[in-house]
Amino acid sequence: MTNSKNKNILVTGGLGFIGSHTAVELQQSGYEVYIIDNLSNSSIEVADGIARTTGKKPVVEIFDLLDSVAVTDFFRRHSIDGVIHFAASKAVGESVQKPLHYYRNNLVSLINVLEAMRETGTKHFIFSSSCTVYGQADKMPISEDTPVKPAESPYGNTKKISEDILRDTCAVTTIKSIALRYFNPIGAHPEAHIGELPLGVPQNLVPFITQTAAGIRKELSVFGTDYPTPDGTAIRDYIHVVDLAQAHIAALEYLFRPGHTDSFDVFNVGTGKGNSVLEVIQAFEKATGVKLPYKLTGRRPGDIAMAYADTTKANEVLGWKAKLSIEQALYDAWKWQQKLLEE
Repeated sequence: MTNSKNKNILVTGGLGFIGSHTAVELQQSGYEVYIIDNLSNSSIEVADGIARTTGKKPVVEIFDLLDSVAVTDFFRRHSIDGVIHFAASKAVGESVQKPLHYYRNNLVSLINVLEAMRETGTKHFIFSSSCTVYGQADKMPISEDTPVKPAESPYGNTKKISEDILRDTCAVTTIKSIALRYFNPIGAHPEAHIGELPLGVPQNLVPFITQTAAGIRKELSVFGTDYPTPDGTAIRDYIHVVDLAQAHIAALEYLFRPGHTDSFDVFNVGTGKGNSVLEVIQAFEKATGVKLPYKLTGRRPGDIAMAYADTTKANEVLGWKAKLSIEQALYDAWKWQQKLLEE
């Protein structure tokens, strides 16, 4: 366990879904948290939710990481010991429609942060990567040795290119980095002060489920019923966002260990178990007692049939393991949705 006292951690995109939960876990582990966010897919009120959960408000600055001058200025003003980088556009379908936006936003922001780190001597970097880098893997479960395939979407491609940028940068600088390839984060903090807050129509399954259960959406669309899976619907590895946030702490502490030599490494972060869309619907109904109206429809472009993780490496090297069930994640997501309706 690394002594976290007096260590300042920057969380980019820290008002987003995974970023805010990671900020909470960092604060509860004794780190000082700084957040940069441009509010493109989040809300300033999330900072209050973090403070209500932990009793302490993080330092928040609102600007865009595409502004390289502002990024460098931030690093000069603050002594940052480590960076956890979430800031990126993240919808597969939207990336197919807006490839240039995704390439500019996701790659230039990363480059700007790395250049500012290099200039100011900040050495530790955790990258929010994705299992999309594997494409449709030939066999399950997916380990870190599974070949990285040509991406199915511009979003997936930005994650692959970002890993390449990190690998090449870490080879010739003092920066040490870990890319966490995560599977499908769901849920919300059990205290329901923070959770997933998509602007507009949700792109991800679980917020669409909770909004449908709440009557905000008429019905849930199940995209694709002819996949080569037991019930024909797509299978994913759904991980509770609190488990995922704790994986970032484990990765950061691994980088901070004295004598850590690897300049770049990758870890899968998931539960190691796959659930189909229909199984998720059934688990939600079981966890909450709420019936979901849904319709079966065609596949979406860019989606793959099946992806679930082999998490052995993260379990053994980082000493991290997912602990929370899919029912718990869905219950917490529903509790968060109900809280939003009260406000």
